[in-house]
Amino acid sequence: MELVTKTELPVGQCEINHSDTLMLMGSCFTTNMGKRLSDNKFKCDINPFGVLYNPLSIYEALNQLIDRKTYIQSDIMESRGTWFSLMHHSSFSSSDKDVCLENINNRIRFSSEFLIHAKWLILTFGTAWVYKWNETGDIVGNCHKLNEKLFSRSLLEVDEIVASYSGLISRLKEINPEIKLLFTVSPIRHAKDGLHGNQISKSVLLLAIDKICSSNEGCYYFPSYEIMMDELRDYRFYADDMLHPSELAVDYIWERFSDTYFTGETIAVIKAWNEIKRALGHKPFNPQSEAYGKFLSQILLKIERLKEKFTYLDVEKEIELCQTLLKK
Repeated sequence: MELVTKTELPVGQCEINHSDTLMLMGSCFTTNMGKRLSDNKFKCDINPFGVLYNPLSIYEALNQLIDRKTYIQSDIMESRGTWFSLMHHSSFSSSDKDVCLENINNRIRFSSEFLIHAKWLILTFGTAWVYKWNETGDIVGNCHKLNEKLFSRSLLEVDEIVASYSGLISRLKEINPEIKLLFTVSPIRHAKDGLHGNQISKSVLLLAIDKICSSNEGCYYFPSYEIMMDELRDYRFYADDMLHPSELAVDYIWERFSDTYFTGETIAVIKAWNEIKRALGHKPFNPQSEAYGKFLSQILLKIERLKEKFTYLDVEKEIELCQTLLKK
């Protein structure tokens, strides 16, 4: 007896493996899923501009990575003693203009190179509502709590998104012919848009992604939004704000993502790594004891064997940690 309406998953459509490099961009749901991928030893670059919510801010960020844009002083601004970029999250901001530019440009250089070799570009659209900087008419990625009168708010059109991404995908294929794109719509509800406005927004995103995937080879869709709405519709799957998915909900969506894209071998690697990770998290009663030394040696051996079998796994930090602890 089924107690929920199961969302149809695109199982068998494509695979994501530990040997793949993944770039993830988009809403804070991207951060949640990206963390789980990184924690499970996938090679990821997550939100090189910080969290971005709407498709055209993500589009602009990707174009800047392709162009290897270098930010100069005229690309940033200052307010209340802080320098920032309207395209970037506040984590890039600084009271020092040069530090702000260095933060932005260092990340662009790293992520531009990463994008050339990425096997997957995973994009999570959060909202179709955008804010335009009145002075230039440009869509911004972050308003940085500036006066709302400095911005104009509008809803993107489906065809506007589709046309932008058709050109973007062509540019991506030029620098990285093997790249694949996986789209998803964030299950987070944007209450600031109003609940009706949120539904309209999500509808625009879903229609746009459907058109993009239908007309571009190597583009796929994962139904995270549908899983949240249909399989996890009870409020017990929401965080305290009743808008964001709870940790339990994100874990469930991660399981459904795993069921869709991971092979048996990939799941086996994840299981083996999680056993090692739990062992590394063990707090010994006596760190200098012979028993703890043997315990660390066993962990180190397991890591080295895993690395020997799957040479593409980045476990150097954990090997170094074990070696350092053994020397103490």
